[in-house]
Amino acid sequence: SGHVQLPPPQNVTLLSKDFDMILTWTPGEGSPPDVTYTVRYESQERMDKWMKVPHCKNIHSTSCNLTCVLPNFFIKFRARVKAISGQLQSPWVESQFKEYHLDVQLAPPVLNVNVKENLIHVNATFPLATCVESFSWMYDLNLWEAGSEDKKQYESIFRKNTVTIDTTALRGNYCLSARSSFQSIDFKHSKFSPPVCMLLNHKG
Repeated sequence: SGHVQLPPPQNVTLLSKDFDMILTWTPGEGSPPDVTYTVRYESQERMDKWMKVPHCKNIHSTSCNLTCVLPNFFIKFRARVKAISGQLQSPWVESQFKEYHLDVQLAPPVLNVNVKENLIHVNATFPLATCVESFSWMYDLNLWEAGSEDKKQYESIFRKNTVTIDTTALRGNYCLSARSSFQSIDFKHSKFSPPVCMLLNHKG
C-alpha cells in the first residue's frame, strides 16, 4: 500500500519479578527518538477483547506494570504493545500468556530486627503491590551462629507476624536470614535475604 510503517517493538515479554507482573520490550530497530508506546491486555476468560491500560498509553518507557490491572489472578492473560510516532503506528506485538498465581516470582523479604535484653523480635516486609497484599504470603526464617552450618528454622510464618526468639542461651555472633514463600500448585520460594548478624550476650 506504499505507506511507511514504524518498526514494531521487539522482545515483547510478560515477566514476573519481585511480586509484580510486568510487560517489557525493546524499541524496534530504527525507531525514531520521539516514539511512544501503548499497551493493552486480554484474559482467557474474554478472548479477543483487548482492554486498555490507562497508565500505559503513549508512554516513553519500555515497560508497563500490569499487576494491579489484572481483573483475576487465577486466569492466564497476555499483553500487546505498539509503537506510535506522529501519524505513524507499528503493528501490535503480543506477549505469551502468563497467570499471576502460577507464575509470580518472589523477592526476598527485608528483615526488621529488634534486639531486646533476652529477646529478638523479627518481622519481614515485602515489596507488595496493594492489590496482592491479601494473598497468603508467608516467610521462612533461619537463625544460626556465624560460621556454623546448623540453622534453626522457623517456617511458614504469616507475612505480618513477628517471630520472637529467646536469646538467653545464645552467646556470640548470630545471623538471621529469610525468604518469601507462597503456596500455589506447588510451594514457591524466593532466595534468602542477605544475613543480618548481631552479637548476643556479649560481656565486654
